[in-house]
Amino acid sequence: MVHAIRVHQTGGPDVLTYEEVSVGEPGPGEARIRHRAIGLNYIDTYFRSGLYPAPSGTPFIPGNEGAGEVVSVGEGVNHVKPGDRVAYVGPLGSYAEERLVPADRLVVLPDSIDDRTAAGMMLKGMTAQYLLRQTYEVTKDTVLLFHAAAGGVGLIAGQWAAHLGATVIGTAGSAEKVELAKANGYTHVINYREDNFVEQVKEITGGKGCDVVYDSVGKDTYPGSLDCLKPRSLWVSFGQSSGPITDFNLGLLSTKGSLYATRPSLFSYIASRADLERTAGDLIDVVSRGIVKIDVNQEYPLAKAADAHRDLEGRKTTGTTVLIP
Repeated sequence: MVHAIRVHQTGGPDVLTYEEVSVGEPGPGEARIRHRAIGLNYIDTYFRSGLYPAPSGTPFIPGNEGAGEVVSVGEGVNHVKPGDRVAYVGPLGSYAEERLVPADRLVVLPDSIDDRTAAGMMLKGMTAQYLLRQTYEVTKDTVLLFHAAAGGVGLIAGQWAAHLGATVIGTAGSAEKVELAKANGYTHVINYREDNFVEQVKEITGGKGCDVVYDSVGKDTYPGSLDCLKPRSLWVSFGQSSGPITDFNLGLLSTKGSLYATRPSLFSYIASRADLERTAGDLIDVVSRGIVKIDVNQEYPLAKAADAHRDLEGRKTTGTTVLIP
């Protein structure tokens, strides 16, 4: 028996219960992992609250990201072996001391990346990779707006986009977070609690607007994000931390300049093993070379996952947070 966090009924952070669970032996194509660190991501709150239904129903173990050691492997697994240090983004179930995971989701870690860094970087870092390198290919000529610049994805994206030579505009919700974003690659940072971000973006860009807006906030930044774009530019809605957009009007894309809109998901970009290796490899490369630094700013014991969720939803965290079994 090992300890895990389980959700028996969706709701607030209090539904996260710490209890004993059994973990079987890996079947064909599976590996058993002993976690050293577990990533905390905003998507975890969506499953906990019921906004995103868990595929298996309740009860379920939340979490999609972790890093640790391979304990054993099942039949047909040959790219990892017991003792390997690995990290992954995979199906629900990472809030546990040990778990079974599809082995084709595992990425072997180099010695240059420790377990806490790996656990905190895979989902957020690969999200930044597909946003900047695939959904819209950022170059030195790109002017972009990234909401929640001081969040986990935002801090990685700021550093990476700056390395690519882009003009990087961000929004953040406090003076402290503004300074943090500025220290992580952002050319300009707007405190959205004090200033109108649409007006500020227009001022910064001389009225031209941005080539792409990356928006993980949702309700509170819509439709303002559309007003920050040049004609025929792209709005990338990849999250909804302030709540879902329930009244999206497709006609706005026409009236605001023949805009493009997309609602991407990481799991579509890493669906195949080849896509996973390419995306993760790009992330591991920039982290190993020091181009992107992953700051683990908060750690919580796994048993205190509810506290971590309260702080995350209360916007009390910055950068990356991990749970420690």
